[in-house]
Amino acid sequence: MPVHPPSADAFLDRHIGPRAADIARMLQVVDAPNIDVFIDEVVPRVIRADALNLPPAIDEASALGQLKGMADRNQVFRSYLGYGYADTITPPVILRNILENPGWYTAYTPYQAEISQGRLEALLIFQTVVTELTGMEISNASLLDEGTAAAEAMTMALRTSNKKGANTFFVSDRCHPQTIAVVRTRALPLGIDVVVGDLRAITDFSPIYAALAQYPATDGSVDDLSDLAETLHANKALLCVATDLLALTLLKPPGELGADIVVGNSQRFGVPLGYGGPHAAFLATRDSYKRNVPGRIIGVSKDAQGNRALRMALQTREQHIRRQTATSNVCTAQVLLSVVAAMYAVWHGPEGLTRIAERIRALLAITAEGARRSGLHVSGQTCFDTLHLLAPTAERRDEVLAEALALGINLRAYGDFGLLIALDEAATEDDVADLLAAMGCGASYDEVAEGADALPIPENLRRTSAFLKPAVFHAHRSETEMLRFIHRLQVKDLSLDASMIPLGSCTMKLNATTEMIPVTWRGFGGLHPFAPKEQAQGYAELFASLEGWLGEVTGFPAISLQPNAGSQGEYAGLLCIRAYHQARGEGHRTICLIPSSAHGTNPASAVMAGMEVVVTACDANGNVDVADLAAKAEKHKDKLAALMITYPSTHGVFEAAVKDICALIHGFGGQVYMDGANMNALVGLARPAQIGADVLHLNLHKTFCIPHGGGGPGMGPIGVAAHLAPYLPGHPLVETGGAGGPVSAAPWGSASILPISWAYIAMMGGEGLTQATRVAILNANYVAVRLRDAYPVLYAGQNGRVAHECILDLRHWKKIGIEAEDVAKRLMDYGFHAPTMSFPVAGTLMIEPTESEGLAELDRFVEAMLAIREEIREIEEGTIASADSALHHAPHTAAVVIASDWSRAYSREKAAFPTEFTRAHKYWPTVARIDNAYGDRNLFCSCAMPGEE
Repeated sequence: MPVHPPSADAFLDRHIGPRAADIARMLQVVDAPNIDVFIDEVVPRVIRADALNLPPAIDEASALGQLKGMADRNQVFRSYLGYGYADTITPPVILRNILENPGWYTAYTPYQAEISQGRLEALLIFQTVVTELTGMEISNASLLDEGTAAAEAMTMALRTSNKKGANTFFVSDRCHPQTIAVVRTRALPLGIDVVVGDLRAITDFSPIYAALAQYPATDGSVDDLSDLAETLHANKALLCVATDLLALTLLKPPGELGADIVVGNSQRFGVPLGYGGPHAAFLATRDSYKRNVPGRIIGVSKDAQGNRALRMALQTREQHIRRQTATSNVCTAQVLLSVVAAMYAVWHGPEGLTRIAERIRALLAITAEGARRSGLHVSGQTCFDTLHLLAPTAERRDEVLAEALALGINLRAYGDFGLLIALDEAATEDDVADLLAAMGCGASYDEVAEGADALPIPENLRRTSAFLKPAVFHAHRSETEMLRFIHRLQVKDLSLDASMIPLGSCTMKLNATTEMIPVTWRGFGGLHPFAPKEQAQGYAELFASLEGWLGEVTGFPAISLQPNAGSQGEYAGLLCIRAYHQARGEGHRTICLIPSSAHGTNPASAVMAGMEVVVTACDANGNVDVADLAAKAEKHKDKLAALMITYPSTHGVFEAAVKDICALIHGFGGQVYMDGANMNALVGLARPAQIGADVLHLNLHKTFCIPHGGGGPGMGPIGVAAHLAPYLPGHPLVETGGAGGPVSAAPWGSASILPISWAYIAMMGGEGLTQATRVAILNANYVAVRLRDAYPVLYAGQNGRVAHECILDLRHWKKIGIEAEDVAKRLMDYGFHAPTMSFPVAGTLMIEPTESEGLAELDRFVEAMLAIREEIREIEEGTIASADSALHHAPHTAAVVIASDWSRAYSREKAAFPTEFTRAHKYWPTVARIDNAYGDRNLFCSCAMPGEE
């Protein structure tokens, strides 16, 4: 008889948590005969779509094999191109124990600070690295990339400036070209006049409210900016500086030169190039400007026991609270990459970083000597790591470029006869020998080195101030010490490797190990974002297939992978709509309708895109109030630009009227922007384009398995209808197919994490993706049914069903002194991260289990919530006062539980071990409940406490 080997393990069965028997049991609980009937009851028939036409699912080994083939088709040359990107060596202890460690990359944004102390500590270290190197007083905990950071500096300076009537942002023509382009994109809809030119040639400062300089400049030169700063300040204008952290180990920091805002990219601190990202940028400024700083700031506070505790500070600035009056729409930091950069600084310390910088300059001095012997002129400016060489003719310059290319080296043409060589940490003596050969130097490396002189730094530009003074930068030199330090931080946090993170609207599904493996392969991680496209054929294949698959999932014919966060995707999509209206002579269309339940990024993004926000109401069931929407659309019909709508709604329901809503907006000449935050409830069941959306952003870090990384990285590609395709983001340095302005510094955003989503889709296939959606919806309904008698479910859709998430209403317990926050903190004692708290409705918890959580974990969560309900009942019945309850005092640290003094009205056992599971596996919060108000009143955002060195 013929032999038929069994099929390989299906990834689908590994990704989806509930087994077949579990699904059958859950269907009984939700009272449905089978999953198809159940889905028909949940998802309106009017939006249902045909099955996904995707390639059949492949197994994990095959996925890795295909990705390895793509990585191998990328040619990783030595790229000495500059542009603010440099090759680096990630210390193995950091690579293995942070970048490749699910304890770090599966964590969520640290909104629940008590179970996030490890990564908050790492982010505080990052902020300290930035402030000490830049010479500024306060830094945020990262931004998306240097271009974005520069654009944020431009708008922050405008908010901060008291120079009335000034509207010009002057940008040095020696800034990196991609930064200039992103700044121009951001400025256009805001009406800011961007002038690019020579900072040294400004004669009229009257219209200028701020200027941006690159230090060192893109051509490698380093200018003393102190006179410029003085002149700008005399004219009531601010100085923004884009800089390089490694350069600041040797160069005078911008803060000492008079800078007001300093931005840059920490990529060269151990983060792979990754064809452009993800990397952690930064923005540092003066303490007096702290309330205008975009992004997150980590601050030192204290907990209920008076102990030092960290938290995200000044949250009232954030877009989710201030909405259209927010300082920025940024809601994604680059936490995982910030942590890598911070630990890189901890590992090397100030002496090690200085040694790396001096070694680069020594190799550069030898290269400069070789260039002189080769007949090339070395530009006489002060430099850090970049040589600006001038050839006698363009032909001679091109000959050097070609010879270098033949040796596997990318150099950068600059001007008519010039070229740039930007060395990095990974450069070796052999690399410099190849550079000498490419330049036609007849001498050997040793001969040239013997005759080379050190490159001087003038006294007025030489750093004399100490940096990285806190003890953390001097205490971990052996790998044993560093490993333990990283581990001590890691175990302070509750990540997805410990338990379910049931955050509504955040889709915290597991990021499978197979999906993560290719990210740190050199074939993906080693490419410079501006290497010649012919060297990135593997990436081209990856992009093409991923764009095609995402197009099939969404129904859109055109996809842009450039936006490197959901907020960037929103912004890019709205820019497409804006450009479309302007191209049709309808630039007056500037009204954006946004339901009151929308994510806070929506109104903030609309304002950034030059639109005026009009909020529409929701009805008692949490749906868009169609009558109110129609009335406001009618009222603003002549100026209507767009509707921003989240589907399923932020209230966790499928709105049956969604197609009518889209048709209504189109009837008044507007476009429909759909927020893809809840796409995990649609994949394989409905296509946004067929529902009526014109543009959609996808959170790849939600629906398509890119990890949240403790609050970043993210990716927010957009899909658009054909009429919007001409306005997708382009790029000044690399052809991407789009013609609009760039929204990210790199052409394809954070390219190196796209293999994660590619692997997920390839291993799931169309049927697997659809089944994942079905189970995600089933899991949410199972939780809702099991909890609804204890906690009212606030909203439901057709047939009383919820979508992929449900909102529990806790508001009625406020009268007995119990808030949603108390339940959130108490869940920590049960070993769980809290659901989304008080969004989109104050006093509620929003739960999204995702499809990757199995029945046992769902039941454990339900049991924890039911046990907490009984604790609330004790307060209702007067058995215990709310102020004396475990809920009020949660979470409970080990130090509190084992203290000799225990005078509380409940037992230690109830405090620490409320379930059998917690006896077997206990997660201990390392701090008690944090005093948020104290942290804002006494803002301190550095490692060293006041008065310490």
